[in-house]
Amino acid sequence: MVAGVADDNGFGFAISKALAEAGASVCAATWPPALNIFRNLLERGKLDDARRLSDGSLLQFERVYPLDAAFDSMESAPPDIRENKRYKDIGDFSIEGLAGNFSRDFGPGGLDIIVHSLANGPEVRRRLIDTTRAGYLAAIAVSAYSMVSLMRSLGPLMKRGGSAMSLSYLAGERAVPFYGGGMSSAKAALESDTRMLAFEAGRAWGIRVNTISAGPFASRAASAIGVVDQLVKFNALNSPLPEILTGAEVGNVAAFLASELSSGITGTTVYVDKGYHAMGIAVEGPVPRRED
Repeated sequence: MVAGVADDNGFGFAISKALAEAGASVCAATWPPALNIFRNLLERGKLDDARRLSDGSLLQFERVYPLDAAFDSMESAPPDIRENKRYKDIGDFSIEGLAGNFSRDFGPGGLDIIVHSLANGPEVRRRLIDTTRAGYLAAIAVSAYSMVSLMRSLGPLMKRGGSAMSLSYLAGERAVPFYGGGMSSAKAALESDTRMLAFEAGRAWGIRVNTISAGPFASRAASAIGVVDQLVKFNALNSPLPEILTGAEVGNVAAFLASELSSGITGTTVYVDKGYHAMGIAVEGPVPRRED
């Protein structure tokens, strides 16, 4: 189950493709406002080039479920959301609803892998000091707490020995001035929760929990911060491996963490950023700037 796939441009899609290459059957969970668009793109073949696997076949999603990770249950979704035209006819779009839908389709024990590729910070362009309480809590709720909620609802459906993982970013450990609105705090919480969830899910269900701290990547979602292209170039110039990170590289590490090859790894933040996290100073290029 890859939660957070809505196009062919982000880490969620890259991870889905890497898992399929490794032999997994993949389901996706998609934000309701993007759900019909994503399904139509798949049905019309608009994503076929991106879906092409090494053997010539296409990545197939067994199911594409609706998911708004801001809501644990339908009861927690306000009426204006439930009655919105993008939501009202798609069924239960909550995290509990996702678990219920999956259980009906595949039964208990039908899930081996959970990938949390979800993040949203409505005030990401604001400095932290200017972030409202509502914006801060919204970032934490969708970008961090939703991993806790996913594990609570989907963990009991997983096979013993399963693997769960999320996507983090170095801003959870170091100051990245343009990653505002509480998003840096959300990533710090996500990494802390990874360690506790690894203990709790490991003892309860025999499940491993890790997070991938990926370098900046110019996805459509990341464009919200406004300087992602500059960050991508800056990281490439200042990393031990001076190259731009690809989605496939993150996908391959996710496939490794999902496999038995990593059976002894849990509670860990794995850096996939060309080594940028190891650097203490910049060595090349101008510092990214945003005019606002």
